[in-house]
Amino acid sequence: MKPGRVVLLVLGSLAALLGLGLLAGAAATGWANYQQRDGGFFTTPTEPFTADGYALTLPRINILDDGGMRPNGTLPGTDATPGSVLLRGSAADPSRQVFIGIARQADVAGYLSGVAHSELADVRFSPFQADYRTVPGTKAPGRPAEQTFWAASVSGTGSQDLRWDIRPGNWAVVIMNADAASPVAVDLSGGVRSELLLPIFIGLLIAGVVLLGVGVLLIVLGAAGLGAAGPGGPGYPVLPPPYGYPPPSTVPASAVPSPAPVTAPPPALYPTAGTPHGRIYPARLSGYLDPQLSRWLWLVKWFLAIPHYIVLFFLWFALVVTTIVAGFAILFTGRYPRSLFAFNVGVIRWNWRVAFYSYSALGTDRYPPFTLARTDYPADFDVDYPERLSRGLVLVKSWLLAIPHLLIVGILTGTVRGWGGRERYWDGTEWVQENAGISLIGLLVLIAGVVLVFTGRYWPGLFDLLMGLNRWIYRVITYVALMRDEYPPFHLDLGPADPGDAQPVPAPVPTWPAPIPPVPTPPAPGPPQPGPVPPPAS
Repeated sequence: MKPGRVVLLVLGSLAALLGLGLLAGAAATGWANYQQRDGGFFTTPTEPFTADGYALTLPRINILDDGGMRPNGTLPGTDATPGSVLLRGSAADPSRQVFIGIARQADVAGYLSGVAHSELADVRFSPFQADYRTVPGTKAPGRPAEQTFWAASVSGTGSQDLRWDIRPGNWAVVIMNADAASPVAVDLSGGVRSELLLPIFIGLLIAGVVLLGVGVLLIVLGAAGLGAAGPGGPGYPVLPPPYGYPPPSTVPASAVPSPAPVTAPPPALYPTAGTPHGRIYPARLSGYLDPQLSRWLWLVKWFLAIPHYIVLFFLWFALVVTTIVAGFAILFTGRYPRSLFAFNVGVIRWNWRVAFYSYSALGTDRYPPFTLARTDYPADFDVDYPERLSRGLVLVKSWLLAIPHLLIVGILTGTVRGWGGRERYWDGTEWVQENAGISLIGLLVLIAGVVLVFTGRYWPGLFDLLMGLNRWIYRVITYVALMRDEYPPFHLDLGPADPGDAQPVPAPVPTWPAPIPPVPTPPAPGPPQPGPVPPPAS
């Protein structure tokens, strides 16, 4: 692989990922800004709070200012404030009046000096729990509404709303009975809104679009270069010998002329006598079992394959991007860009080699190569390049037409999932998905590994089944990645060799040494036999 193209691919993936992250932040910020339209606030649920003393305080609200706000809390060049808070409360006893106020910390500390009160140390929702710190005292405070240091305050019966624009400084919130009596019992909720959400949304949106565009461009350039110079076109190498058995070698290699590798043209979708279902799919997956597998190596292959997992993360991200780009190319031209096609096939081939080595088959202990190209590795994948593709199918086959196959693939590769409900403070309930267990393929591979540990052998029937399941999955990947219009068949092709692969040409029967011609048998001993009489001399 060309280093320059690899660098483009990695940089493009990083830029695109960062761009997607910024766009996700822009979406969340835009939704939040939309929700607070018409003066709305993001609010918590109303919960009960109590204090045994004369007041309940939130003593430390520190709003730092780096010079970006005026003393009145507005932003330079505008009358807008960076944000506002809402405190909504009512006395637990409907007949009593509640007081809610915000003031400087120093003023509140002086007002409540020597007065018994409680500080709200922590609060958690779902489920609700409030933690308090009790401050002892012996003095009785004056009525809070008669104090003049409040930055904002409300009092009265029923529900009271205190709205306050954020200003720089150190602030404290005080909740009391309006008559300064003890104890205090109120139902409170809080809310917040910000005028900065809209400009933040616009900034994130622009930055995300720019980074995503640059990333996609770099990914396409890198993938096109790797595809043009890497895997090459589809071909059919001579297959290795049948899995689990050594090749026949009864005749010295020097005595048998080596036939040239025989290739076959890509198979067409027509009835074929060699396949039980009568059709060959143009995506071919093969894998040949190593007869000398280690009993224990499979236990650490997850660790050994980490370098491949890191590379495949970037490759699969690039494949998603190039598939989308190829989809637009198919929509307008009816053709899949050949270089992108070769790159995507190479990525899936790389993934299959790693999967065959690790926990989709455990078929070999030979470490997978770091390349997109076809090699002599015992696992291979290839797809015939389509000269034309349907412009209409590209809009529906990846998600709509593939749904039946995707459900089956989900069963083969997914885990057991359960759903449960729990309280959620903004809409009452939250559905939580919990995964447990192991996938079907994972279970079969685990059984194969355990059998391998105790017997040193891999059951061929189980290997054939795993190959059939993986072959199904990779055919669906081919279809979803827009590489072919032919619908994947609903059947398993068991065994190491794909029905569409060219089968190995049998070695010619040796003709050396040359046969010795038969020697005539001499006549048996006895009297001479009469022969022809010679003519008389003249």
